[in-house]
Amino acid sequence: MPINVTIAIPTKNAEKHLDDCLNSIPADFVKKIIVIDSISVDNTRKIAQSHGVEVIEFQWNGRFPKKRNWFLQNHRISSEWVLFLDADELLTPEFCHELRRTLPHTDKSGFWLNYSIHFLGRRLRGGYPLQKLALFRLGTGEYEKIDEYHWSNLDMEVHEHPVISGEIGEIRAKIDHCGSESMFRYIEQHNEYSSWEATRIFKAQASTPGDQRWTWKQRVKAFLVESPVAGPLYFLGSYLFMGGFRDGVQGLLFALMKGSYFTSVHCKLRELRFNNLLRG
Repeated sequence: MPINVTIAIPTKNAEKHLDDCLNSIPADFVKKIIVIDSISVDNTRKIAQSHGVEVIEFQWNGRFPKKRNWFLQNHRISSEWVLFLDADELLTPEFCHELRRTLPHTDKSGFWLNYSIHFLGRRLRGGYPLQKLALFRLGTGEYEKIDEYHWSNLDMEVHEHPVISGEIGEIRAKIDHCGSESMFRYIEQHNEYSSWEATRIFKAQASTPGDQRWTWKQRVKAFLVESPVAGPLYFLGSYLFMGGFRDGVQGLLFALMKGSYFTSVHCKLRELRFNNLLRG
């Protein structure tokens, strides 16, 4: 019997991963699967339809809401729960078993989910853990609202977090996060994300403090990137203290790349402040 969940998969030109993602979802596991597609120009839509999955088209106008909130606000969802799953994420048998065992008996409003990380062809054992609040009851909340008009080109919530009313639990079994299809795309994505993070922090610091409902992780990140040593500190923490060295060369390179991401956020934040001073 399917569990009372809708799996929503946001996509944009995701043909490389989507087939594997859909194949990882067991038959009759959930009530419904929906692909929310940003007008892909590859075979994303055909792949979804070949699996008998409903496809909803989304075209962002540059304003709130972005893709996930737009789906929550504009589409009738018949299940009690929604699970947002990226196209490069694969459900594991362990995750499906824990979810089926947990959801029918819980009074929680949402769950933190844990993810494995793949980098350069290897599933990493060490480094900082990856968690997302991507499973919650319908009607308990939505992703935070951020005014991004004129400065963001990301049509989907990436670093925004859901603001949920009620107690949050954790599903410990992991989803496999396969990651970008190439290092070119990996670097391209992190360039986009670091620009978004720097601009968000810059704008947030100019707003009323009460307007920000950040998680403690977001607050820590915003605090750390104020320092030019944020990148090296991340590297040391990930590679040495969180066991990234156990993954050999891939662990070293992953920690270096992620450390450079935090350095990029710091540099872009400095640039924004400098340009603001010149204008003002």
